[in-house]
Amino acid sequence: LGLALYAGSLYAASGATFLYHDYCVIGAGPAGLQAAYFLQQASRNYVVFERSHAPGSFFALYPRHRKLISINKQYTGKSNSEFNLRHDWNSLLSHDRRLLFRHYSHDFFPDADTMVHYLEDFASLLKLRVQYNTAIIHVTLEKNEQAWNGHYFLLTDQDRKNYKCSSLLVATGTWVPNVVNFPGSEYVEGYETVSINPKDFAGQTVLILGRGNSAFETAENILGVTNFIHMVSRSRVRLSWATHYVGDLRAINNGLLDTYQLKSLDGLLEGDLEDLAIVKDKKGKLHITLRFYLENRNISAGIDSITLPQDELDNFATRAPYDRVIRCLGWKFDFSIYNRSLRMMPGKGNIKKYPQIKPSYESRGTRGLFVLGTASHSVDFRKSAGGFIHGFRYTTRAVHRLLENRHHGVPWPSTVYPITQLTNSIIKRVNEASGLYQMFSVLADIILLRENATAFEYLEEYPVGVLAELEMQTGRKAPNGLFVIIMEYGRNFSGADKDVFYYNRAVGEAQHAWQSNFLHPVIYYYKRLPTEHEMGLRPPDWPLPRPDAIHHIVEDFLTDWTAPNAHILPLRRFLENCLGTDLRNFFAESCFLFAFTRQKLPPFCQQGYLRMQGLVGSQELRHHAVQAGLLQDYTHTDFSGDGPPESRDGSQDQLRDRVIPVRPLQHLVNAKDE
Repeated sequence: LGLALYAGSLYAASGATFLYHDYCVIGAGPAGLQAAYFLQQASRNYVVFERSHAPGSFFALYPRHRKLISINKQYTGKSNSEFNLRHDWNSLLSHDRRLLFRHYSHDFFPDADTMVHYLEDFASLLKLRVQYNTAIIHVTLEKNEQAWNGHYFLLTDQDRKNYKCSSLLVATGTWVPNVVNFPGSEYVEGYETVSINPKDFAGQTVLILGRGNSAFETAENILGVTNFIHMVSRSRVRLSWATHYVGDLRAINNGLLDTYQLKSLDGLLEGDLEDLAIVKDKKGKLHITLRFYLENRNISAGIDSITLPQDELDNFATRAPYDRVIRCLGWKFDFSIYNRSLRMMPGKGNIKKYPQIKPSYESRGTRGLFVLGTASHSVDFRKSAGGFIHGFRYTTRAVHRLLENRHHGVPWPSTVYPITQLTNSIIKRVNEASGLYQMFSVLADIILLRENATAFEYLEEYPVGVLAELEMQTGRKAPNGLFVIIMEYGRNFSGADKDVFYYNRAVGEAQHAWQSNFLHPVIYYYKRLPTEHEMGLRPPDWPLPRPDAIHHIVEDFLTDWTAPNAHILPLRRFLENCLGTDLRNFFAESCFLFAFTRQKLPPFCQQGYLRMQGLVGSQELRHHAVQAGLLQDYTHTDFSGDGPPESRDGSQDQLRDRVIPVRPLQHLVNAKDE
């Protein structure tokens, strides 16, 4: 088959007709549709290939028991749509408010069929260009110096139709079942085909291979009807609340942990699955043994001639025979359709099920080939949410922005603000931004300082793994230093063996913010852009190299970082120390006095008062300021010169001593912190 496909590709390259598109997207799952949305919004020439008759074909079958583990929180107490996406793990990003998942389901854990319906509507309502019933069976390269990346991608479908594109976006997910081969593995049923009717398991004894959510989901479905369930895997169980990784075991599926620890017959075992062997007896029962017992023996000779572990160890844990053995080992990426010329190689170790890609989500082997969605999870595997909708909707947008800059000269979106808005801009983003919140330690906001720190340029949700390439990837310049805003958990707070419920686990005082355990904002300051070499030398578990200065905003039980003293004041003083300037806001009276008594005015006075800008005074505002002790009450003071000299001198002393900064209406500055 490989030779035939290779020969076909040579023929195609030599004389076949190709339909050309700038961008080809393989797969119309959530990531493929999300990429299509951004390409369509930018009016790009693209097409999405989907092998099924409808989008989201994976969700038409999986999860087998139809309950998603992605939360759908209907109410947050807030109307801010960006904030609410922090707790909506199913919606894709779009301008259409009808396409929020909460309009499709009110269930906290929705049904998978609802996801299929949602994706169908997303594709149809937005009129995305999806070509259904088109299975791409071969992808190769054609060298061409005129192409964007020095080559074109040539695609062939099941009907031998050919397509050519300049950039290839792979959004096929991981859908090939992981299979472990060992003697007797032919007796094992796969998660993808096993019955989901609990009645089929009544009175049976079941062994499940695997320890992820699919394994526990299967066990949860039959927990009440089986004699007992044993579960075996090479690693210990990892609970998502301990690892803070949503792909680990979720509480909704962990009923078997109760029955195991409360001694109700079910149990968990650790062992290498490749060392196992299964032998079937005359009654159809399945016996577990070890591979080395079968060496130099014929497994078909019958169970009586085979040594079982219990023959030597009479309390062997799995000595009881099983009625069924079910494989629930997850999925891996399909590498079979890619020609060697693309150099699509699997990762190493625990990410071997994913293709090798850079932190920019571009293939390590081929320029112009980007991997999106679940298949791109090697960038943040077991660290963040990049393998799930609520994570890769943001990484897909980041890839689109990289492509816009590379191929169309459209710089990364940014906004320029005066330096007086620096504290407010950071506080606003850390309190509502969903991309920072979901893709913690992976996506970050970048603040590029202008000359003399009079203004700054704000870039949102940039992949920190390619921070050294920021100028090239974004089209923005960083000659005067930068701040990086990112969300992090505490360094030693996540892990399968961690006790995340220990006493005094939370930090409440600003001076101990660096010891915060729960998710919290961290601000890195660099006087210059880090180099690629410095990125390679960053400490273990650090998303960034050592900065010139760093600031942790103390964790908050409500994830509401707006407390004037605990959150905002320490942040403002950190920024002031980095910039060597005063970031406070002032009333006009104070700016007026500064103009006569200081050589350099604070930025707020320079950019506001001296340009005749700022808050317009009123009798009500002045009364409020006087009542709060922020301004002196001059209404009963005689400045005409007719009063006693003592009173005039006293008034001048009061004016000199009562220069008080403003208290903004948003409570972003503590007015009493001079």
